[in-house]
Amino acid sequence: MFTGVATALATPFQADGLLNLTAWEALIEDQIKEGVSGLVIGGTTGEGMTITDEEFETLLVKAIEVAAGRAVIIAGTGSNNTALSIQKTKRAAELGAEMAMVVTPYYNKSTQAGLIAHFTAIADASPIPLMLYNVPSRTGVALDPATVGELADHPRIAALKEASGDISVMAQMMAHVPEGFPVYCGNDDQILPYMAWGAQGVVSVLSNVYPGATVALAEALLVGDLETARTWQLRLLPVIDELFAEVNPIPVKAALNARGFEFGAPRLPLVPMSATAEARLLSAMEQFNEVRQ
Repeated sequence: MFTGVATALATPFQADGLLNLTAWEALIEDQIKEGVSGLVIGGTTGEGMTITDEEFETLLVKAIEVAAGRAVIIAGTGSNNTALSIQKTKRAAELGAEMAMVVTPYYNKSTQAGLIAHFTAIADASPIPLMLYNVPSRTGVALDPATVGELADHPRIAALKEASGDISVMAQMMAHVPEGFPVYCGNDDQILPYMAWGAQGVVSVLSNVYPGATVALAEALLVGDLETARTWQLRLLPVIDELFAEVNPIPVKAALNARGFEFGAPRLPLVPMSATAEARLLSAMEQFNEVRQ
């Protein structure tokens, strides 16, 4: 487990579409230098649905090598195919991942009973702890708080990334999970209220671009410094708004390119950020940089 910030890392591609491992290593070093506690490989932001199994394993192995124990390595192994999720989770564990993040099965739109059976089957087979990932805007299905409470009793279901965007749902999640069960915010614009409800950190897109500032916000909340936390959250909101002006990870890749990390364009069916939206993003970043100075 971790407290503070785990970055949902974007995946870097060269112009020819191959992985850019030089950029990958540079970003991971920057993340660790800025105080990030965890790294998520192959999640939504990492275009986990359009990278190959070979690419996923390459990224995971390189992240483990570069991090060298300085950050928790979390592998995105979710799928709408339970057997495939089991296979990918076992393989991630073999390669050295310390935790697997498993999203609710998309498209199939399982019932709550099906979700319990799905996650239980993966957890039963997994050698490493699982983080449940609730993001109904992406998957079309939501984990009910009571379902999470039941799943939290499994010895290898160890955390929840809550990204419903509904603060009331977050409150219900905290009411249903056992005391001390780690819950993480999954929305950068809601770090303050989610952590006020008891989340012990955030799985962040923003921290790809501004890891130090995201860590400062989370750490302020961990020690109860609401004034500092409010200041950081409000300063970051214009950048966060533009990072989600088009579907993630389109904007964050543009932001990383602007920072000099050479992450290239997203893979189809995603396309590069529109010129108008990118101009707004770069303007928000410039304004934040000026305020921070």
